[in-house]
Amino acid sequence: MGDRAIAVKYFRIAGVVSAYWLISISLVFINNSLLSDKKRKLDAPLFITFFQCFVSYVLCIILSYVSEKLPSLFQFPKVNHDFTTLKALMPLSGFFVAMVTFNNLCLKHVGVAFYTVSRSLTTVFNVIFTFLVLRQTTSVPAITCCGIIVAGFLLGVNQEGHMGSLSAFGVTCGVLASATLSMYSIYTKKMLPLVGDSVSLLTFYNNVNAVILFLPLVIVFGEVPVIYNFPFLTDPVFWSLMLVSGVFGFLIGYVTMLQIQVTSPLTHNVSGTAKACTQT
Repeated sequence: MGDRAIAVKYFRIAGVVSAYWLISISLVFINNSLLSDKKRKLDAPLFITFFQCFVSYVLCIILSYVSEKLPSLFQFPKVNHDFTTLKALMPLSGFFVAMVTFNNLCLKHVGVAFYTVSRSLTTVFNVIFTFLVLRQTTSVPAITCCGIIVAGFLLGVNQEGHMGSLSAFGVTCGVLASATLSMYSIYTKKMLPLVGDSVSLLTFYNNVNAVILFLPLVIVFGEVPVIYNFPFLTDPVFWSLMLVSGVFGFLIGYVTMLQIQVTSPLTHNVSGTAKACTQT
């Protein structure tokens, strides 16, 4: 590979990582407005994520149709509801839905500070699962760093216990959120060949499955009455914000998979952790 090709490769990686940071931070503020706004607060995080997945699904269909009619404008692969592919990608979607669910439960039962500590375990799980699933080894310095992360996590648990704010359920959800996020990243890399390494197709199929999986969870976690009694259910401003969140949900889903594709699951999680620190 020549110097020019290497420069182009790293420039592309830098662009993808920058896009991930920008879109991710923007989506956090949009979701914060939906979940924490004093006037239009909707305490139904799973429904909001379900809606974002549905908007992403619709956008994929629209982009595929426009690309087919106007191929000179831009390229987007033709999408179809292939049951075999949907079934094969269900584990990936399952990890995605589990990640979001455990993430919300962790935030609900522990403080924001400890939430960040518990989510740092993602890097540790990534090293473990990368070896178990992808059969890729990790360097000794990286393993040493994982040991430091685990020590920090145990220290955080100890301090939460001393302050009397330790929630065993919240800690468990935080650990499971980290584990499922790690598996989601790894399975994204593993499943890309099933769709011809097309991030666009993987985004489409993942959102189809996610819509199906989130629907019963919205019911089980009691969000239907919350939605039904929401006073701004017919407010155009609220739905405009929901639509914007859906567009950004599509963008973050796409750029997340793209970042994993051009780097690695471990690099993606390190990028996400660094982004979270900067954002905080």
